[in-house]
Parts: sequence; C-alpha cells; structure tokens
Amino acid sequence: MVGTMALLPPFIRASRTSRTARNAAAPHSAAGLPADDEVLLDVPDDRLGPALVAAGLGAYAPAAQLMARTRERAEWEYRDRYATRLASFAHSRSEWFEDWCAAAPRDPDVLLVAAQLAVYRAWRSPARAELLREVSPLITAAAQSDVRDPVPWRIALDHARGTRAGHKYFGELWSAAVRRAPHHYGCHVAAKRYLAESWHGSHRECFDFADRAAQDAPAGSLVQALPTRAAFAYLTDGCGPEVPRERLDAAADRAIALSARFPSVDPWPAEIRNVLTYVLVRLDRRDDALAQLRLIGPYATSFPWGRLSDDPLGHFLAVREEVRSGPSERPPWHPGIGHGERAHPTDH
Repeated sequence: MVGTMALLPPFIRASRTSRTARNAAAPHSAAGLPADDEVLLDVPDDRLGPALVAAGLGAYAPAAQLMARTRERAEWEYRDRYATRLASFAHSRSEWFEDWCAAAPRDPDVLLVAAQLAVYRAWRSPARAELLREVSPLITAAAQSDVRDPVPWRIALDHARGTRAGHKYFGELWSAAVRRAPHHYGCHVAAKRYLAESWHGSHRECFDFADRAAQDAPAGSLVQALPTRAAFAYLTDGCGPEVPRERLDAAADRAIALSARFPSVDPWPAEIRNVLTYVLVRLDRRDDALAQLRLIGPYATSFPWGRLSDDPLGHFLAVREEVRSGPSERPPWHPGIGHGERAHPTDH
C-alpha cells in the first residue's frame, strides 16, 4: 500500500513531521474529530480511487470505464469532478493517458479529459491567453462528441474567463450549458468566476447570481452551495462595497441545510463543507463550524485552504485547532486575506 500511495500525488498528505509533536489525539477525539495524522488531503471517492491507482500503475482501462459510466448514466456532477481529477493526474503522470488517447482518439471521454488537461496546462503558463486560444478546437471536439454533456461547456466557460472573452460570447456559452443541465454545479461555479472578474469589486451582483441560481435549484442540488462560494470570494477579496452580514449568514445557512443532506465523513461533499467551514469561522459562528468539521472528518480539501496558504492541509488543521479549542484570551482568529477566486481554472 505504501508503494501505491507513492504513485498518487493527489492522495499525498502534506508533510506531517512538523505536526506530530503537536498532534493531540485525546482532545480531538473528545471533540468528535479525528487526530491530525488521520486527516488526508483531496481523498478521491470509492469510484475514482481505483481508477487513479490503476493510472499510477500505467493502466487506463479503469479510468475509461469510470468515465464511460458517468456519460451513459448522465452523472454530470461526477463526470465533471472525475474529468478534473484525471486531467490533473495526467499532468503529472501522462503515460497512461497517452496510451488511452492512442487506443481511442475519438472517444468522448478521451476528448473531455484532453480538453480539461489542455486548459489546465495553458492556465499555468505566462502565455495563458495565447495558449488557451490554441486549445479551443479541443473543447469544441469534446462538446461535439456528446451533445448532451454539459461538462465541455463548463470547460468552455473557464476558457472564456481565461481569454477574457466578451459578455456576448459568454452568454452564448452559458445558454448552451444550462440547456443541457440547468442546475449543473460546475457550470454555475465557472459562470460565477467569470462574472466575478467582470464585476470585480461588485460582490452584490455575484451574490444576486448565486442566490437566484440556488433559489431555482432543487433542495439537494450542489448549486445550493453557490452563495457560500460568493461569500468566500467576498471574504477573501478585500475590496468592493460591503455585503450585509445577514446575506452572508443566509448563504451559510443554505449551505448548512445542503450539508445535512449528505452522509457524514464522506469525501463527495467534503469541499462544500470545507468552504462552508471557512465562511463560518470568518463569521465567528464557532459552534456551526465545529459541527461541519465533525461532518468533514478526515477529508480536507485543497480548496479553499490552498488559496490562503502554500500548505493547505496545515492551514486546515490550524483552523480546526482554533475552532476546537474555543474562545481564549487571544484575539479572534482570522484567516489571511487572499484574492478570492481569480487564479485557478477549476475548483469543484
């Protein structure tokens, strides 16, 4: 198992050597939380995990089968998340994906992951805008390979943000996306990011978009968490007019209700709960934050903590310790100010 873990960068914990001495298992257990050394970063679910293990060993078949199932069953939320994680893994270990491309170059699942991978690579280059324009044909090919699939349109929305496309073009992409899946979370997050950059400093407009989307979505839809993403962007941006406190609380309450619909200690809703925890801490709602940390269990996620620190797992554990230990004579803990959601193409 140690050898397998070494093959999988997304599974790897941040260095724990420096945390071992301060790990206090008994107090965490008493608070209903796992010990520090039990917490992992970006753990895949039971479906994605075996595909990543196989990819680490050079085999693409499990990933191909997984993606085919999401397409056949129209599991668009899973498909979006899996495509993103597989593309990220292919960026660091590409042999398995190159073999998959050679075996099935026109397969819709290959085309989708290839488009995501191309955007991923271009986004990290100083020549981002130019390189992103060059990958447009890959996104078009992915969209044409299965006209039902909204995920290529989410990639296209990220692409539009990276190339600073105009509002008319963005509107056409958005219309195409919502025709395919009116409540697809990934597309809504991508659209909110585009609008946040277009309306920099106008967080109320982003809240309006997020609130309307959440109000229109079913109670169990991930879109219910979109206002909390808007709250996170506001709380980390440090600019623009003030958003009323009651609006931030309402966004958090909506996400708390959504979180309650998912099983506890489950990697699927972990990112939503991590973002919600950040917002609750900033709002000084310690009891609610502690409740979410219990639901998170050992599943820390790079987003949002990676926006605030080069050590996202360490940052999560520091926040968790502050919440667990409760009020003290020290000033209230506040995370550092970041830059909202303006640097990364995909965080789901």
